[in-house]
Amino acid sequence: MSGKADPRPAGEGTTSRTRLDRGRGALGPALELVHTGRAPTRAVLTAELGVTRATAGAVAAELEALGLIRVDARPGAAAGSQGRPSHRLSVAEDGPVVLAAQVHSDGFRAALVGLGGRIVATAPGRETVDADPAKVLGSVVEAGAELLRGSGRRCVGAGLAVPSAVAEPDGLALNPLHLPWPVGAPVRRIFAERIRAAGITGPAFAANDVNLAALAEHRHGAGRGARDLLCVATGHRGVGGALVLDGRLHTGSSGLALEVGHLTVNPEGRPCHCGSRGCLDVEADPLALLTAAGREPGPVVSLLQQANDLVRNHATEPAVRRAVEALIDRLGLGLAGLVNILNPDRIILGGLHRTLLDADPERLRAVVADRSLWGQSGGVPILACTLDHNSLVGAAELAWQPVLDDPLSALADR
Repeated sequence: MSGKADPRPAGEGTTSRTRLDRGRGALGPALELVHTGRAPTRAVLTAELGVTRATAGAVAAELEALGLIRVDARPGAAAGSQGRPSHRLSVAEDGPVVLAAQVHSDGFRAALVGLGGRIVATAPGRETVDADPAKVLGSVVEAGAELLRGSGRRCVGAGLAVPSAVAEPDGLALNPLHLPWPVGAPVRRIFAERIRAAGITGPAFAANDVNLAALAEHRHGAGRGARDLLCVATGHRGVGGALVLDGRLHTGSSGLALEVGHLTVNPEGRPCHCGSRGCLDVEADPLALLTAAGREPGPVVSLLQQANDLVRNHATEPAVRRAVEALIDRLGLGLAGLVNILNPDRIILGGLHRTLLDADPERLRAVVADRSLWGQSGGVPILACTLDHNSLVGAAELAWQPVLDDPLSALADR
């Protein structure tokens, strides 16, 4: 229960409380429906939960009392709609937040993220990533704590995205290949320690950045509605992949599933950090594009921004065009192999891969269709990721999950 006094008459309050008791198990599912935009009205919430209107009303009222959602006091209906108007539901714009953090090869970013995947405030930090994870994570947490102090908002948890496979159950960064961190760095423990030291309440989580991007896109972006979603992305360095199966993020038995960056797409290609040659990780990332186009990476702007700018502003130059086509073909080969193995119903691309898709969507789709069984059965949709900072939003989703699972328990002590 929210612990607030009930202003309604005794009989009415008792009836509503009884309805809420019956629907208490629906609080989490109801919050997730509003959080992901799948229940914009109380009528939709009632249908999705499979409960009575009265129970859905009591559940919505309790979530509002907890400061998590808002229920429009005046029922309304969309133009042209039929039937009884229903109260509109939305996440509370002034409600709690979580601290989300991301570390990549060019620095870090901290953000406050509310329900609905809405970024409330951000604090980017461009700096050389130190070889000591504790120093870097201390800096990003300090930036996040400053955001919290300035916002005055209630914090219910923290999530961290890192460019490495994160092994479960200990939260170890096993292959931070583009960071100078030691293999097996206990990033989750360090992050949690820095969170507690900063006086930030709530549990702390850490996971791979592309996994988190896929989670965010599935709940709030280009992956919404997909059952089996494949996400492939390249950020500042390297290539990552993630898979949502039957609506849930698939991380394998110990968090290490879908290391797609080490699929071979060019057997005679560049040596890879993993010991192989011609992997997606070194054949289809920003550095690969700049190298193929004969451009020297600059020292100030991030590799991702340099590569994106090159594609968007110079794609008509012959050397750049050839480089773009080469990377599209290599990416298409990798995607075709993944399609044959995983049979997704949608593919979404992030980072430079999103820019390559925008530059020549037909070429990429043709390569995937020609080199996979999907070419014989209609093709799989390939879309661009739509969320800004989707790894940050995904890190926030980790921190929101305990609240989505059981709002009353998660907020009881915070």
